[in-house]
Amino acid sequence: MGTLKSVPDLAMTLAISALQVLGLWMRRVICWLRSLRLRPQTQRSRADVPGWVLITLMSAILVAGLLAIAGPALEKMFTDAMNQVKPGT
Repeated sequence: MGTLKSVPDLAMTLAISALQVLGLWMRRVICWLRSLRLRPQTQRSRADVPGWVLITLMSAILVAGLLAIAGPALEKMFTDAMNQVKPGT
């Protein structure tokens, strides 16, 4: 038959086993978290800035171009609408 261990020995064995399982679990969690991060934060934030600057610049150029082309027609439409409004007496 096997030898019986005392209660403190069993408690120590269970504690060591629990810490080993916890260590393995933590290693898996850390590996999983590292796999989620594809690029370091500094590279990603720097790479996004030129894209947003380009989108903003292109939008401003598009608005300026549309305003230059359709500006007179929009101004005429606005003045015609304002002329139709009669002040209340």
